[in-house]
Amino acid sequence: MGCSEAGKIVHLYTDGGSRGNPGPGGAGYLLQTPAGKLLESKAFFLPETTNNAAEYSAVLKGLEAARRLGAQEVVLYSDSELLVRQLGGQYKVKSEHLKKLYAACMEQLAGFRRWTAEHIPREKNTLADRLVNEAMDLKRDIVREEVRQNIKPVRLGILLSGGGRTMVNLHQEIQAGRLPAEIVLVISSRSTAAGVERAREIGLEPVIVCRKDFADIQSFSRRIAEELDKAKVELVVQAGWLCLWEIPSQYENRVMNIHPALLPSFGGKGMWGHHVHEAVLKAGCKVSGCTVHFCTSEYDAGPIIIQRCCPVLDDDDADSLAARVFKEECIAYPEAIRLFAAGKLIVKNGRVYTRSIPS
Repeated sequence: MGCSEAGKIVHLYTDGGSRGNPGPGGAGYLLQTPAGKLLESKAFFLPETTNNAAEYSAVLKGLEAARRLGAQEVVLYSDSELLVRQLGGQYKVKSEHLKKLYAACMEQLAGFRRWTAEHIPREKNTLADRLVNEAMDLKRDIVREEVRQNIKPVRLGILLSGGGRTMVNLHQEIQAGRLPAEIVLVISSRSTAAGVERAREIGLEPVIVCRKDFADIQSFSRRIAEELDKAKVELVVQAGWLCLWEIPSQYENRVMNIHPALLPSFGGKGMWGHHVHEAVLKAGCKVSGCTVHFCTSEYDAGPIIIQRCCPVLDDDDADSLAARVFKEECIAYPEAIRLFAAGKLIVKNGRVYTRSIPS
Protein backbone atom coordinates (compact mmCIF):
# COMPACT_ATOMS: atom_id res chain seq x y z
CA MET A 1 0.00 0.00 0.00
CA GLY A 2 1.20 3.48 -0.74
CA CYS A 3 0.60 6.99 0.50
CA SER A 4 -1.53 9.77 -0.91
CA GLU A 5 -0.32 10.69 -4.37
CA ALA A 6 -1.04 14.36 -3.61
CA GLY A 7 2.41 15.10 -2.23
CA LYS A 8 2.61 11.71 -0.51
CA ILE A 9 1.36 13.11 2.78
CA VAL A 10 0.52 10.84 5.69
CA HIS A 11 -1.18 11.50 9.01
CA LEU A 12 0.42 9.61 11.88
CA TYR A 13 -1.47 8.95 15.14
CA THR A 14 0.65 7.59 17.99
CA ASP A 15 0.13 6.50 21.58
CA GLY A 16 2.11 4.74 24.27
CA GLY A 17 1.92 3.90 27.94
CA SER A 18 2.94 1.55 30.71
CA ARG A 19 1.21 -0.17 33.57
CA GLY A 20 3.57 0.58 36.39
CA ASN A 21 5.77 3.38 35.02
CA PRO A 22 8.10 1.52 34.75
CA GLY A 23 6.29 -1.68 33.98
CA PRO A 24 4.82 -3.62 31.06
CA GLY A 25 3.66 -1.27 28.34
CA GLY A 26 2.86 -0.74 24.71
CA ALA A 27 3.51 1.61 21.80
CA GLY A 28 1.24 1.94 18.80
CA TYR A 29 0.62 3.98 15.67
CA LEU A 30 -1.82 4.42 12.80
CA LEU A 31 -0.91 5.79 9.38
CA GLN A 32 -3.68 7.41 7.34
CA THR A 33 -4.03 9.41 4.16
CA PRO A 34 -5.33 12.98 4.58
CA ALA A 35 -8.74 11.65 3.45
CA GLY A 36 -8.76 9.23 6.38
CA LYS A 37 -7.96 5.98 4.59
CA LEU A 38 -6.02 3.78 6.96
CA LEU A 39 -2.75 2.53 5.49
CA GLU A 40 -1.26 0.64 8.41
CA SER A 41 -1.75 0.23 12.15
CA LYS A 42 0.49 -1.59 14.60
CA ALA A 43 1.18 -1.84 18.31
CA PHE A 44 4.18 -3.32 20.10
CA PHE A 45 4.31 -4.92 23.52
CA LEU A 46 7.13 -3.52 25.65
CA PRO A 47 7.94 -5.78 28.65
CA GLU A 48 9.51 -2.98 30.71
CA THR A 49 9.12 0.71 29.92
CA THR A 50 7.94 4.07 31.18
CA ASN A 51 5.05 6.14 29.86
CA ASN A 52 7.34 8.68 28.19
CA ALA A 53 9.60 6.05 26.63
CA ALA A 54 6.54 4.23 25.27
CA GLU A 55 5.23 7.47 23.74
CA TYR A 56 8.57 8.09 21.99
CA SER A 57 8.82 4.45 20.88
CA ALA A 58 5.43 4.79 19.19
CA VAL A 59 6.53 7.92 17.35
CA LEU A 60 9.79 6.30 16.22
CA LYS A 61 8.03 3.16 14.94
CA GLY A 62 5.42 5.24 13.14
CA LEU A 63 7.95 7.51 11.48
CA GLU A 64 9.96 4.52 10.31
CA ALA A 65 6.80 3.04 8.78
CA ALA A 66 5.93 6.33 7.08
CA ARG A 67 9.40 6.47 5.53
CA ARG A 68 9.06 2.86 4.41
CA LEU A 69 5.78 3.72 2.64
CA GLY A 70 7.52 6.55 0.78
CA ALA A 71 5.87 9.48 2.54
CA GLN A 72 7.40 12.87 1.85
CA GLU A 73 5.38 14.83 4.41
CA VAL A 74 4.02 13.73 7.78
CA VAL A 75 1.54 15.25 10.19
CA LEU A 76 2.08 13.70 13.63
CA TYR A 77 -0.77 13.61 16.15
CA SER A 78 -0.15 12.68 19.80
CA ASP A 79 -2.16 13.11 22.99
CA SER A 80 1.12 13.73 24.87
CA GLU A 81 1.44 17.51 25.02
CA LEU A 82 4.95 17.25 26.49
CA LEU A 83 6.19 15.07 23.62
CA VAL A 84 4.75 17.43 21.01
CA ARG A 85 6.43 20.42 22.65
CA GLN A 86 9.73 18.59 22.93
CA LEU A 87 9.68 17.66 19.25
CA GLY A 88 8.89 21.27 18.44
CA GLY A 89 11.86 22.51 20.43
CA GLN A 90 9.80 24.23 23.12
CA TYR A 91 11.03 21.93 25.91
CA LYS A 92 14.38 20.26 26.30
CA VAL A 93 14.55 16.50 26.87
CA LYS A 94 16.34 16.13 30.19
CA SER A 95 15.84 12.44 30.97
CA GLU A 96 18.88 10.38 29.96
CA HIS A 97 16.84 7.31 29.04
CA LEU A 98 14.73 9.42 26.62
CA LYS A 99 17.55 11.26 24.87
CA LYS A 100 18.40 8.39 22.51
CA LEU A 101 14.77 7.88 21.53
CA TYR A 102 14.31 11.62 21.03
CA ALA A 103 17.44 11.82 18.84
CA ALA A 104 16.28 8.86 16.76
CA CYS A 105 12.87 10.50 16.23
CA MET A 106 14.45 13.79 15.17
CA GLU A 107 16.70 11.93 12.75
CA GLN A 108 13.64 10.30 11.16
CA LEU A 109 11.79 13.63 10.98
CA ALA A 110 14.76 15.22 9.23
CA GLY A 111 14.26 12.76 6.38
CA PHE A 112 10.86 14.24 5.46
CA ARG A 113 10.44 17.21 3.17
CA ARG A 114 8.06 18.70 5.73
CA TRP A 115 6.64 17.67 9.10
CA THR A 116 4.42 19.04 11.84
CA ALA A 117 3.49 17.71 15.27
CA GLU A 118 0.12 18.50 16.85
CA HIS A 119 -1.34 17.76 20.26
CA ILE A 120 -4.83 16.24 20.26
CA PRO A 121 -7.10 15.23 23.17
CA ARG A 122 -7.20 11.56 24.11
CA GLU A 123 -10.75 11.10 22.81
CA LYS A 124 -9.51 11.99 19.32
CA ASN A 125 -6.81 9.32 19.52
CA THR A 126 -9.05 6.39 20.30
CA LEU A 127 -7.80 3.88 17.73
CA ALA A 128 -4.14 4.19 18.75
CA ASP A 129 -5.18 4.01 22.41
CA ARG A 130 -7.16 0.83 21.78
CA LEU A 131 -4.29 -0.82 19.90
CA VAL A 132 -1.82 -0.07 22.70
CA ASN A 133 -4.14 -1.43 25.37
CA GLU A 134 -4.77 -4.56 23.31
CA ALA A 135 -1.01 -5.16 23.02
CA MET A 136 -0.66 -4.77 26.79
CA ASP A 137 -3.65 -7.01 27.50
CA LEU A 138 -2.40 -9.78 25.18
CA LYS A 139 1.30 -9.22 25.95
CA ARG A 140 2.16 -9.40 22.24
CA ASP A 141 2.50 -7.23 19.16
CA ILE A 142 -0.64 -6.33 17.21
CA VAL A 143 -0.67 -5.83 13.44
CA ARG A 144 -3.67 -4.59 11.49
CA GLU A 145 -3.64 -4.40 7.72
CA GLU A 146 -7.05 -2.81 8.05
CA VAL A 147 -9.70 -5.22 6.95
CA ARG A 148 -12.09 -2.36 7.77
CA GLN A 149 -11.25 -0.65 4.51
CA ASN A 150 -13.36 -3.22 2.68
CA ILE A 151 -16.27 -3.14 5.10
CA LYS A 152 -19.46 -1.69 3.71
CA PRO A 153 -20.55 1.30 5.86
CA VAL A 154 -23.39 0.31 8.18
CA ARG A 155 -26.55 2.45 7.96
CA LEU A 156 -27.19 4.03 11.36
CA GLY A 157 -30.43 5.33 12.80
CA ILE A 158 -29.86 7.65 15.78
CA LEU A 159 -32.46 7.95 18.56
CA LEU A 160 -31.97 10.92 20.88
CA SER A 161 -33.80 12.89 23.53
CA GLY A 162 -31.18 15.41 24.63
CA GLY A 163 -28.10 17.30 23.56
CA GLY A 164 -26.87 15.00 20.80
CA ARG A 165 -23.21 14.95 21.86
CA THR A 166 -22.95 11.22 21.22
CA MET A 167 -24.37 11.67 17.72
CA VAL A 168 -21.82 14.43 17.02
CA ASN A 169 -18.97 12.19 18.24
CA LEU A 170 -20.07 9.39 15.90
CA HIS A 171 -20.38 11.85 13.02
CA GLN A 172 -16.83 13.08 13.66
CA GLU A 173 -15.51 9.50 13.74
CA ILE A 174 -17.24 8.80 10.43
CA GLN A 175 -15.90 12.00 8.83
CA ALA A 176 -12.37 11.15 9.99
CA GLY A 177 -12.58 7.75 8.29
CA ARG A 178 -12.33 5.87 11.57
CA LEU A 179 -15.87 4.47 11.62
CA PRO A 180 -17.36 2.50 8.68
CA ALA A 181 -20.86 3.89 9.05
CA GLU A 182 -23.35 6.39 7.67
CA ILE A 183 -26.02 8.21 9.70
CA VAL A 184 -29.15 7.97 7.55
CA LEU A 185 -31.82 8.87 10.11
CA VAL A 186 -32.17 10.86 13.33
CA ILE A 187 -35.29 10.51 15.49
CA SER A 188 -35.81 12.83 18.46
CA SER A 189 -38.41 12.26 21.15
CA ARG A 190 -38.47 16.01 21.86
CA SER A 191 -38.80 18.85 19.34
CA THR A 192 -36.92 21.19 21.69
CA ALA A 193 -33.95 18.89 22.34
CA ALA A 194 -30.58 20.50 21.60
CA GLY A 195 -29.75 17.43 19.52
CA VAL A 196 -32.34 18.51 16.95
CA GLU A 197 -30.31 21.58 16.00
CA ARG A 198 -27.05 19.65 16.19
CA ALA A 199 -28.46 17.12 13.73
CA ARG A 200 -29.32 19.95 11.34
CA GLU A 201 -25.78 21.30 11.69
CA ILE A 202 -24.39 18.03 10.37
CA GLY A 203 -26.87 17.98 7.50
CA LEU A 204 -29.69 15.80 8.84
CA GLU A 205 -33.31 16.83 9.38
CA PRO A 206 -34.59 14.92 12.44
CA VAL A 207 -37.93 13.18 12.60
CA ILE A 208 -39.82 14.13 15.77
CA VAL A 209 -41.64 11.22 17.42
CA CYS A 210 -42.99 12.28 20.84
CA ARG A 211 -44.31 9.66 23.24
CA LYS A 212 -47.15 11.93 24.41
CA ASP A 213 -48.57 12.04 20.89
CA PHE A 214 -49.44 8.33 21.00
CA ALA A 215 -52.13 6.56 22.95
CA ASP A 216 -49.92 3.65 23.99
CA ILE A 217 -46.39 2.28 23.78
CA GLN A 218 -47.37 -0.08 20.97
CA SER A 219 -48.39 2.69 18.55
CA PHE A 220 -45.37 4.76 19.60
CA SER A 221 -43.08 1.81 18.88
CA ARG A 222 -44.70 1.09 15.52
CA ARG A 223 -44.09 4.67 14.39
CA ILE A 224 -40.39 4.42 15.29
CA ALA A 225 -40.07 1.12 13.44
CA GLU A 226 -41.80 2.59 10.38
CA GLU A 227 -39.24 5.39 10.19
CA LEU A 228 -36.35 2.96 10.66
CA ASP A 229 -37.69 0.63 7.98
CA LYS A 230 -38.26 3.51 5.56
CA ALA A 231 -34.63 4.65 5.95
CA LYS A 232 -33.36 1.06 5.61
CA VAL A 233 -31.52 1.35 8.93
CA GLU A 234 -29.20 -1.56 9.69
CA LEU A 235 -28.21 -0.58 13.24
CA VAL A 236 -30.18 1.57 15.67
CA VAL A 237 -28.03 3.66 18.02
CA GLN A 238 -29.68 5.10 21.12
CA ALA A 239 -27.77 8.27 21.95
CA GLY A 240 -29.26 9.76 25.08
CA TRP A 241 -32.69 8.27 24.23
CA LEU A 242 -34.95 8.27 27.31
CA CYS A 243 -38.11 6.58 26.02
CA LEU A 244 -38.91 2.92 26.48
CA TRP A 245 -40.15 1.32 23.26
CA GLU A 246 -40.98 -2.19 22.17
CA ILE A 247 -38.26 -3.37 19.83
CA PRO A 248 -39.74 -5.36 16.92
CA SER A 249 -38.32 -8.75 16.01
CA GLN A 250 -36.57 -7.47 12.87
CA TYR A 251 -34.38 -5.25 15.09
CA GLU A 252 -33.41 -7.88 17.64
CA ASN A 253 -29.69 -7.45 18.42
CA ARG A 254 -29.69 -4.46 16.09
CA VAL A 255 -30.39 -1.75 18.68
CA MET A 256 -27.50 -0.48 20.81
CA ASN A 257 -27.52 1.76 23.86
CA ILE A 258 -24.78 3.34 25.95
CA HIS A 259 -25.21 3.73 29.69
CA PRO A 260 -22.97 5.97 31.83
CA ALA A 261 -22.16 3.30 34.42
CA LEU A 262 -21.00 -0.28 34.63
CA LEU A 263 -24.18 -2.32 34.20
CA PRO A 264 -25.88 -4.16 35.75
CA SER A 265 -25.14 -1.66 38.55
CA PHE A 266 -26.84 1.73 38.51
CA GLY A 267 -29.29 0.95 35.73
CA GLY A 268 -33.05 0.83 35.34
CA LYS A 269 -35.92 3.30 35.13
CA GLY A 270 -34.95 6.81 36.20
CA MET A 271 -31.23 6.07 36.07
CA TRP A 272 -29.99 8.45 33.41
CA GLY A 273 -27.63 11.40 33.22
CA HIS A 274 -26.58 12.93 36.52
CA HIS A 275 -28.91 10.60 38.44
CA VAL A 276 -26.48 7.80 37.60
CA HIS A 277 -23.33 9.70 38.60
CA GLU A 278 -24.88 10.92 41.83
CA ALA A 279 -25.80 7.33 42.73
CA VAL A 280 -22.26 6.15 41.97
CA LEU A 281 -20.81 8.84 44.23
CA LYS A 282 -23.31 8.15 47.00
CA ALA A 283 -22.38 4.44 46.93
CA GLY A 284 -18.70 5.35 47.38
CA CYS A 285 -17.57 3.53 44.24
CA LYS A 286 -13.88 3.81 43.37
CA VAL A 287 -14.41 3.10 39.67
CA SER A 288 -17.16 3.90 37.21
CA GLY A 289 -17.35 3.87 33.44
CA CYS A 290 -19.75 3.12 30.61
CA THR A 291 -21.51 0.13 29.08
CA VAL A 292 -22.55 -0.43 25.47
CA HIS A 293 -25.19 -3.13 25.17
CA PHE A 294 -27.81 -4.50 22.83
CA CYS A 295 -31.28 -3.38 23.90
CA THR A 296 -34.34 -5.31 24.91
CA SER A 297 -37.73 -3.83 25.73
CA GLU A 298 -36.56 -3.19 29.32
CA TYR A 299 -34.54 -0.28 30.66
CA ASP A 300 -30.76 -0.90 30.56
CA ALA A 301 -31.16 -4.61 29.91
CA GLY A 302 -29.69 -6.72 27.14
CA PRO A 303 -26.35 -8.37 26.33
CA ILE A 304 -23.27 -6.30 27.13
CA ILE A 305 -20.95 -5.55 24.21
CA ILE A 306 -18.21 -3.29 25.63
CA GLN A 307 -17.41 -1.72 29.00
CA ARG A 308 -14.75 0.88 29.76
CA CYS A 309 -13.67 2.02 33.21
CA CYS A 310 -12.42 5.24 34.75
CA PRO A 311 -11.51 6.19 38.32
CA VAL A 312 -13.83 7.97 40.72
CA LEU A 313 -11.77 10.62 42.48
CA ASP A 314 -12.20 11.75 46.07
CA ASP A 315 -13.13 15.30 45.06
CA ASP A 316 -15.50 14.33 42.23
CA ASP A 317 -18.97 15.75 41.88
CA ALA A 318 -21.55 14.57 39.36
CA ASP A 319 -20.27 17.01 36.72
CA SER A 320 -16.59 16.03 36.91
CA LEU A 321 -17.41 12.33 36.97
CA ALA A 322 -19.80 12.72 34.04
CA ALA A 323 -17.08 14.42 31.99
CA ARG A 324 -14.61 11.61 32.70
CA VAL A 325 -17.15 8.92 31.86
CA PHE A 326 -18.13 10.68 28.63
CA LYS A 327 -14.53 10.48 27.42
CA GLU A 328 -14.79 6.70 27.75
CA GLU A 329 -18.15 6.73 25.96
CA CYS A 330 -16.53 8.48 23.00
CA ILE A 331 -14.19 5.50 22.69
CA ALA A 332 -16.57 2.65 23.52
CA TYR A 333 -19.54 3.45 21.25
CA PRO A 334 -17.57 3.77 17.98
CA GLU A 335 -15.70 0.57 18.83
CA ALA A 336 -18.96 -1.35 19.38
CA ILE A 337 -20.30 -0.08 16.05
CA ARG A 338 -17.06 -1.03 14.29
CA LEU A 339 -17.36 -4.57 15.64
CA PHE A 340 -20.98 -4.77 14.46
CA ALA A 341 -20.08 -3.45 11.00
CA ALA A 342 -17.31 -6.03 10.71
CA GLY A 343 -19.67 -8.87 11.69
CA LYS A 344 -17.64 -9.61 14.81
CA LEU A 345 -20.48 -9.71 17.37
CA ILE A 346 -22.23 -12.99 18.20
CA VAL A 347 -25.09 -13.16 20.71
CA LYS A 348 -25.54 -16.54 22.36
CA ASN A 349 -27.51 -17.39 25.49
CA GLY A 350 -27.80 -13.75 26.47
CA ARG A 351 -24.08 -12.99 26.11
CA VAL A 352 -22.11 -11.19 23.43
CA TYR A 353 -19.02 -12.92 22.11
CA THR A 354 -16.48 -11.12 19.94
CA ARG A 355 -14.99 -13.04 17.06
CA SER A 356 -11.21 -12.64 17.14
CA ILE A 357 -9.93 -10.16 14.58
CA PRO A 358 -7.02 -11.61 12.58
CA SER A 359 -3.65 -10.06 13.42
